[in-house]
Amino acid sequence: MKKNLGIVPAVYPMPVLMVAAYDESGTVNVMNAAWGMICAEDKIALFIDEDHKTTQNTLKAKAFTVALADRAHMDVADFFGIATGNKMPDKFARTGYHAAKSAFVNAPVIEEFPVVMECSLAEVVSTPNMYAIVGKIENVAAEESVLSENGKVDPEKLDALTFDQFQHGYYAGGEKAGKAWNAGAALMKK
Repeated sequence: MKKNLGIVPAVYPMPVLMVAAYDESGTVNVMNAAWGMICAEDKIALFIDEDHKTTQNTLKAKAFTVALADRAHMDVADFFGIATGNKMPDKFARTGYHAAKSAFVNAPVIEEFPVVMECSLAEVVSTPNMYAIVGKIENVAAEESVLSENGKVDPEKLDALTFDQFQHGYYAGGEKAGKAWNAGAALMKK
């Protein structure tokens, strides 16, 4: 029997996304955002507040990067969610992490995170119910260590973090449970 839980953001898993942008002086700012998703083959939507430092930097620079956080970098990923660039201008520097300028957009690529999407600002959606930054993915770069033999990102090697909104936990692991567009194929024959 189901128990009513009230109004909760009941989607699991949520990605742990590291969103990075330069401010007007070229300083790197990174935030942890779980409310984001691919919204087209070459687009990503981030449902983040307008007052975030990273949001403001993105609007000015017209570019940002989105990296997938992994288990090996969970402590810093969490810090990027706890600290705010609006009150801590040296937020990125405190981590000791490294950033390189993207070759595709005017945004930083955080070297420590294994997969990054380099995005130009495509659209801002602002309605009474939603604020979203939409990026056009100009390039995806991945460390060779997380690639499979066919040259694609291997979730088992990536060990990406997911966020649990129920218990506020991070989980990792990419055990394959089945093959998409195949696991339910037998039902097509009924």
